[in-house]
Amino acid sequence: MNALPDPTSAPSEPEPLAVARRSAPHDSAVKQVQGAAQYIDDIREPAGTLHVAPGYARSAARGKILDVDLSAVRAYPGVVAVLTAADIPGTNDCSPSIGGDPVLATGEILFHGQVVYAVVAETREAARKAARLGRVDVAAEPPAVDVEAAIARNSTVLPDYTFVKGDPAAAIDAAPVRLSGTIRVGGQEHFYLEGQAALAVPMEDGDLLVLTSTQHPTEVQHMVAKVLAIPDAAVVAECRRMGGGFGGKESQATQWAVIAALAARMTGKPAKLRLDRDDDMIMTGKRHDMRVDWMVAHDGNGRILGVDVAFLARCGYSADLSLGVIDRTMFHADNAYDYPAAHILSRRLKTDTVTNTAFRGFGGPQGIVFTERMIDALAITLGRDALDLRKQNFYPRSGGTTPYGMTVTDNIIHELVDELERSSDYRARRRAISAFNATSRVLKKGLALTPLKFGISFTLAHLNQAGALVHVYADGSIMVNHGGTEMGQGLYIKVAQVVAEEFGVTLDQVKITATTTAKVPNTSPTAASSGSDLNGMAAKVAVDKIRGRMAEVAAGIFGVPLDEVRFADGRVFGGNQSLAFGELAKKCYLARVALSDTGYYATPGITWNRDTKTGNPFYYFAYGAACAEVTVDTLTGEMRVDRIDILHDCGASLNPAIDIGQIEGGFVQGMGWLTTEELVFDAEGRLRTHAPSTYKIPTASDVPADFRVKLFSSGGNRVDTIYRSKAVGEPPLMLAVSVFSAVTDALTSLKPGVVPPLDAPATPEAIMRAVKAMKGK
Repeated sequence: MNALPDPTSAPSEPEPLAVARRSAPHDSAVKQVQGAAQYIDDIREPAGTLHVAPGYARSAARGKILDVDLSAVRAYPGVVAVLTAADIPGTNDCSPSIGGDPVLATGEILFHGQVVYAVVAETREAARKAARLGRVDVAAEPPAVDVEAAIARNSTVLPDYTFVKGDPAAAIDAAPVRLSGTIRVGGQEHFYLEGQAALAVPMEDGDLLVLTSTQHPTEVQHMVAKVLAIPDAAVVAECRRMGGGFGGKESQATQWAVIAALAARMTGKPAKLRLDRDDDMIMTGKRHDMRVDWMVAHDGNGRILGVDVAFLARCGYSADLSLGVIDRTMFHADNAYDYPAAHILSRRLKTDTVTNTAFRGFGGPQGIVFTERMIDALAITLGRDALDLRKQNFYPRSGGTTPYGMTVTDNIIHELVDELERSSDYRARRRAISAFNATSRVLKKGLALTPLKFGISFTLAHLNQAGALVHVYADGSIMVNHGGTEMGQGLYIKVAQVVAEEFGVTLDQVKITATTTAKVPNTSPTAASSGSDLNGMAAKVAVDKIRGRMAEVAAGIFGVPLDEVRFADGRVFGGNQSLAFGELAKKCYLARVALSDTGYYATPGITWNRDTKTGNPFYYFAYGAACAEVTVDTLTGEMRVDRIDILHDCGASLNPAIDIGQIEGGFVQGMGWLTTEELVFDAEGRLRTHAPSTYKIPTASDVPADFRVKLFSSGGNRVDTIYRSKAVGEPPLMLAVSVFSAVTDALTSLKPGVVPPLDAPATPEAIMRAVKAMKGK
């Protein structure tokens, strides 16, 4: 187990490498531009492929099923079969956790959009049209749709959970000043460009090949086997790439792959399921929305003495991944701030809506929105600049203890924020904005600089493992396979860079292959921003073993000690001699030396015990900060982001171009969540925003015209990650909280000293509600 890093000694700048730590294009970039990158629906369909479409009760969100009449469905031209729960030979459940997620509903309807039957037809059009003809009669009951309804019903999917640090009740009671508030944080639709899709192909001996757009091929393999009552080894799940995932294909991709596999098993023919966009949005989970009730005690000058916060999360009809998601909300209820005493409560509330699930940040963003709202409220009521208050409450440079008992040993937030404050010209812009607002009656500007501290690792300890398989062929070409999936984030190219670096060859010698359970078993989901940390290390372990054997052969050829053999520039050196890498590979083959091996890596130091609330849930923290400037029209509620400055910590970046792209994309996705993307459920539990006509994701025109992104020069990660890099997939999304805080700042100018009652997302309607409240209308 690695020792904890010394917080007082920053590492020196990492040495340059030949292939890794350099910018390289995404491995699919050219193919994507050409339209040649294959996704599930692009794969040439095997002869006789059938198409599957789900059917559901369109009239109710909750109630007992009285009757299901599928006669019109079966009679529709082109329909081959109609699947119901009665056709499932194994377990009718595809839950990633404690159960309660039926593949096909039976007995009762738990949410509007729940699949009751699946139509298998000769064409997709026939399947979709036939699916609308089913009649599902339901004894409808009033659904619990929102947090308040779930509280009134005292309905939860999991027990309540609490962190306590110090004596928060005493600290709050004894404090000279207390402040409280409530904020509602909205959910978010994943809106991946490639919808949920799977193609199941029957193989010999009853086996199945399932091509699936998933972040978790092993879970697809396991669930297909469980539902069909066959061994895991009889199912191969494969994914070359996804057209986006964002957490929405971690557990939610499984049901559709299972239904396609069931259709293939029942008919003996290949079966493909691709959800229509409306069905995709209605039937799949979202980011958890929640109500956050909070109280903070301070010393009168803004120094926090105690915090009491309750996260009331709407989880939907089942647990899905809500245990881990809401735990991570709690883990990030401190963000970068040191609470001397804290009481952090979470309630996982059960509603009669689609089960909420993983989404980029996995609950952390909701915790950070609360934290920054609390800091903004303190600053507003005290008449102080919010940045000064933030810096005043940071964890000490030397560390500190979180509300969950982990010691912060790698704190660089002070240096990072100081640098961004200077480079963004924060103080001069603050003065200019104050002057502008003093003379502008309608347009109001806002400015905010918010920090980020985000824990990296799966908090479920056993998921922190990865495997890889590496082959070196006799001509010197290399193939790499690992358990991570590619959803556009650049994982494949980063792992390929690691392999090329370790073998001392160019990147074009490394062949990237599709993630498949046939090559690397028992994989973890590609999530928690840990893809490169885990799979990069696993690939390096495999390469080290092969290279070690190759080096022994080279040492014999060159007549030099083993430690003098060096792999670089496509050659292998020893003394004054060298061989091309391919030449050595051929000599190794002739000498009967193995040129293939597996690598396995388990993250050290993850000791979190949820029951005892002890240990470390994270290997390290990623840090960042963003400064946002906005203009708000107080007559219409429209808002424009004028400028963004981001400084983000990627350690020693494996691929700076990819990482900057991840920062930009994550930020814009977070900005959408907090400003334009609003999920609306009606009183009957039906999602009303289930298409891009009503659900507004950011477009190219929403990207700030002045968008400045820079990687922080930290000297590399202080723990032993792959080449001292840091995770980058999720943390940048939370930098967009700066935009929400900037909107709050703009509205504050309407009535200084009063906290605007602004909830997230800050849509024009939400902004106008806050404006009217501030003006007393």
